Amino acid sequence: MKALILAAGYATRLYPLTKEFPKPLLEVNNRPIIDYIVDKLDEIDEIDEIIVVTNSKFISFFKKWKSASKTKKHISLVDDLTKTLASRRGAIGDMFFAINKRQIKDDLLVIGGDNLFDARLKDFLGFCRLKKISPVIGAYNIKSKIKARNYGVVKLDSNKKIISFQEKPRSPGSTFVAMCLYYFPKGKVNSIKQFLGSKEKKRDATGSYIGWLSKKSVVYGFIFSGKWYDIGDYQFYHEAEKRFTN
Repeated sequence: MKALILAAGYATRLYPLTKEFPKPLLEVNNRPIIDYIVDKLDEIDEIDEIIVVTNSKFISFFKKWKSASKTKKHISLVDDLTKTLASRRGAIGDMFFAINKRQIKDDLLVIGGDNLFDARLKDFLGFCRLKKISPVIGAYNIKSKIKARNYGVVKLDSNKKIISFQEKPRSPGSTFVAMCLYYFPKGKVNSIKQFLGSKEKKRDATGSYIGWLSKKSVVYGFIFSGKWYDIGDYQFYHEAEKRFTN
């Protein structure tokens, strides 16, 4: 199994902090956000490589981070060859770029580099193993339909199968939202290429891809408990600095 960390965004909502510095390397409790993700990946024996996709503007920061990393896993850095917000590939574009660049043909775990949570990835992958050939996404009960408007909103049946997916809806159908956390069995990895060629493709919305995929095949959601912070703006970043410990 490969793990892919998405770290090629330009994080404009956190300017000036991220104008010349990558968001996944911002510190929470004196540690880069990405280190908390890598700690969780270290616990999973099946993962034999951690791939970090970043951009030409920030790759030097990640090279320095990699040289100091204490992980036991092999880390590969992939430069998506963009230097500006205007030229960015978007999350789906970066996933596709990294899959092609590294010729990934294994099961794939994808995590947003700004995803901060205290639950164990082992439990998530245990659920994934039960579903075998089906993709699984991480979901979280944000407990507010007003807050849910800012995310991809999922509805699950009693077996945790996704029965509807809304990307940033005005009137959310539930308070369960999609985290930027996905498991793709190797037979589904190429579906990203199919999505990029479809009429429903939206460049920078992983949610649009999951919505599309859930109409084409069975997709499940695993509900995470504990704390979760999507470090998208100053409010969530400061909240994580105050409350997150792991």
